[in-house]
Amino acid sequence: MIVELLSVGTEILLGNIVNTNAAYLSEQCAALGLSVYYQTVVGDNPKRLEEALKIALDRSDIVMMTGGLGPTKDDLTKETAAKVAGLNLVEDEHTKECIKHFFRKKKWKKITENNWKQAMVPEGSIVIDNKNGTAPGLIIEMKKDGEEKRMILMPGPPNELLPMFINDIYPYLNLLQPEVIHSVTARICGLGESFVETEIADLIDAQANPTIAPYAKTNEVHLRITARAKDKEAANQMIKPLVKELKKRFGHYLYTTKEEALEDVVVKMLMERKMTIATAESCTGGLLASMLVNVPGVSEVLKSGFITYSNKAKHKLVGVQKTSLKKHGPVSEKVAKEMAKGCAAAAKADVGISLTGVAGPDGGTPEKPVGLVYAGCCVNGKTKTAEFRLTGNRRKIREYAASKALVFIRECLLEAENQLDEKEDETK
Repeated sequence: MIVELLSVGTEILLGNIVNTNAAYLSEQCAALGLSVYYQTVVGDNPKRLEEALKIALDRSDIVMMTGGLGPTKDDLTKETAAKVAGLNLVEDEHTKECIKHFFRKKKWKKITENNWKQAMVPEGSIVIDNKNGTAPGLIIEMKKDGEEKRMILMPGPPNELLPMFINDIYPYLNLLQPEVIHSVTARICGLGESFVETEIADLIDAQANPTIAPYAKTNEVHLRITARAKDKEAANQMIKPLVKELKKRFGHYLYTTKEEALEDVVVKMLMERKMTIATAESCTGGLLASMLVNVPGVSEVLKSGFITYSNKAKHKLVGVQKTSLKKHGPVSEKVAKEMAKGCAAAAKADVGISLTGVAGPDGGTPEKPVGLVYAGCCVNGKTKTAEFRLTGNRRKIREYAASKALVFIRECLLEAENQLDEKEDETK
């Protein structure tokens, strides 16, 4: 089946907001085995929206529309879809009650008249409750030139769209497919995209079902393995040999095949080893600690996070020597090493991780350019350092540095474990 995504909103055209809904829906359609050939963005203009919708219905089986379902006069997605389908708008009592309940729950005193506009739905359409807002989702099933067509209308705010899609739209679309499309993502860190792709070139050339596709992420490479089968279990059985081969080729660089981020894996490693961690950050200003805090249960392992932006803070909070700061400068391997050891000691943690660098756009020199970042990692008293040369604006450099630090922590934990295993072997 061919799907077209039709995003409605002048604010998207003007670049005021990023169209994250389209990215999410495209990914979900791929997982369902639906082909997305076109994505269209239309402003809040009924004539242009009608034209775009007619074109989409001519070339696609399903048109997913997002946005334009609000209570104001410029929200015309539902009205336009009803017009194209030749349907009248009728009041839906259930939706009206849902709107009343939503207002009561929020303790808003007055429901304005335009809110009742959202209770008007195309006659005969499937109405989907919005548990996080007042605009219901709608599915319009129709025939066009003898072919079955579907329009799926969803609210624009992601906090409303995502749960609605997961709970209601996804199951509806899944029933339309005779086969199941199932994917597993192998996540690799510490290796570049070009190297990974070269290593799996033979697998890509030989692929049929399942398929393998590489995606570059921040400091990671994801390999999505997708199989088409009669059910999820059968698809998993087809995927398993390919995952086994990838693990054989990439070893410890392949850190998970589950739906989890690198910070989840790092926290899990610390928990399994019954180890604690502390952070000392300069250029990233707490971003690394924030990534760790995203993980539920991190309180078991994260002891402290020090933001040591100034030289004074580096000395006072985590014990960096004044002579090191004067001789080598705050952005140096020596200072990163002392920051890592110092934060671990100050927090009485098993692991200390530090970041210090030049995030820019100013402050760089020929010797220490913008994007130069040093990391230190102290595990049980033994400290290693790493140097990163990063590019991008200030925000990107900080993000890259924090994610690089996660890779570095994982490498140091694995190395410490291997050294311990080697010592145990020597004593036997």
